[in-house]
Amino acid sequence: MKALPWGFGITAIVAAVWWKIWGTDVVLSAVFFGLLATGLQVAANVVFERAKKETTAEFMKAYGVGMGLRISGVVVFAVLVFLDRELFPPLPSAFAYLGVLIPLLFMEMKYIK
Repeated sequence: MKALPWGFGITAIVAAVWWKIWGTDVVLSAVFFGLLATGLQVAANVVFERAKKETTAEFMKAYGVGMGLRISGVVVFAVLVFLDRELFPPLPSAFAYLGVLIPLLFMEMKYIK
């Protein structure tokens, strides 16, 4: 659960930076995709923690589930951008999702040991 407070903090930073760069129109999408990335990362961490001390096959299965969760965020991004491009502008939304998810992934590597 160490990803949760970090995810909230990174989401706030990303939203503030996007607000400064693109204006108020993108803040909602930045917050939404930042929180989506945080939620998916926390879910992936929970799955991973359960399989950490299991067999290699269970460990790899958990790793695959975690990656599937993160990829589902890309699917959500594509659907929302397709449905409402004005509310979810593609570039700021993608940068918000990746801007939160990638640092959380690097932090996950620190806690895997």
